[in-house]
Amino acid sequence: MTTTHSVPAARQAPSPAKVAVASFIGTTIEWYDYLVFGAATVLVFNPLFFPTLDPVAGALAGFATLAVAFLARPLGGLVFGHFGDRVGRKRMLVLSVVLMGLGTVAVGLLPTYATIGIWAPVLLVVLRFVQGFAVGGEWGGAVVMSLEHAPPHRRAFYASFPQAGVPAGTFLSSGAFFLVTLMPEEQLLSWGWRVPFLCSALLVVVGLYIRLRVSESPEFLALQERGDVVKAPAVEVLRSSKRALVVGMLCMLAPNTIFYLASTFFLSYGPVHLGLSRGLVLAALLVAAALQVVTLPLLAVLADRIGTRNFLMIGCVAVALGAFPVFALFDTGTTAGVVAAYLLALPVLHALVYGAVAGFTAELFPPRARYTGSSLAYHLGGALTAAPVPIVATLLLAEFGSSAAIAVYVVLAALVCGAAISLAPRAPQPAPVASDAVTA
Repeated sequence: MTTTHSVPAARQAPSPAKVAVASFIGTTIEWYDYLVFGAATVLVFNPLFFPTLDPVAGALAGFATLAVAFLARPLGGLVFGHFGDRVGRKRMLVLSVVLMGLGTVAVGLLPTYATIGIWAPVLLVVLRFVQGFAVGGEWGGAVVMSLEHAPPHRRAFYASFPQAGVPAGTFLSSGAFFLVTLMPEEQLLSWGWRVPFLCSALLVVVGLYIRLRVSESPEFLALQERGDVVKAPAVEVLRSSKRALVVGMLCMLAPNTIFYLASTFFLSYGPVHLGLSRGLVLAALLVAAALQVVTLPLLAVLADRIGTRNFLMIGCVAVALGAFPVFALFDTGTTAGVVAAYLLALPVLHALVYGAVAGFTAELFPPRARYTGSSLAYHLGGALTAAPVPIVATLLLAEFGSSAAIAVYVVLAALVCGAAISLAPRAPQPAPVASDAVTA
């Protein structure tokens, strides 16, 4: 049980930068595990786990398997958020990285359809659910820890570090599959695809080391000191923060739409419909993801200066204006066009609406229910706005035969997102931190 007593100031206020970097590293590992599944879905899972389906049906089945995680994420956010607001943020972050690692390694050990028949896709779905449940507890905890250690004028900046873990995880997962796709096709499908999943075992050790060294949130310790820990955080959110919850869900529309088109749909659309090599699309994604690790926190600095609400609304306008150019560049089918499309989509457009949204969403909720509220907003928003993206894009392409229809989808998502942000309630002010709180 956490105790409180007088301690030196250095222990009371750990470096915000140290906490933010630790959150970034831990979140990178979690999103590597989560996104390596997405890369495998579009590259190898169809023949391995859905061999009896035609290519279009197999692609939709694979994307549906991806979508299962989005159903699990809100549940994970609810459970982890409850205990994160009750017993502490740090403990839940340690548990989330262990659970994610176990689920990912289990995928790497899973027999295929050829070995155990229908049980192969069934178990694949179950393990994807485990991954979704784990990442459901990850995002809210990492963002809240970074935010609550940050000074008032730098909260968007420090809260963006866990966001940067997404492109970093994308870089690592895409890089892992880029390397294994260099193998002969027979070796890739027989055992090569398992390597990126099994590597998660090593990453879990790193994640545990990082998470165990991070201090508990000073704002949570202050809540404990005041005896203000709420018994039912989810009830608190539904009672006093309903508007914040709805806004938090809808403000994920623009970032999720552009991200999952670039990171998932393009991996299938490019090779199947444009004749692009898988290596080219993965390499372009790698370059864009690496740059986005830098642009996310840099743009969040600007958000702190002009206000996150104003900054995110500008970002939504940019996504709406950039949707058609992204597809026009990608549809050229040239190396330069594909790389330019990714550079516009991820380190520019997605970074504009994703880096600052973490601090914006978390600050919509009071500290006593912040882990639960921000987790539910983010992951319910993910279930509604991210899970359908590759499925809707595939259906629009099949119906209209043109990427223009998908671009219109992006524009509409950005406009609705901007409208929701404009209606967001004002963020509550941070509670004062007790002077005698001890780090966990």
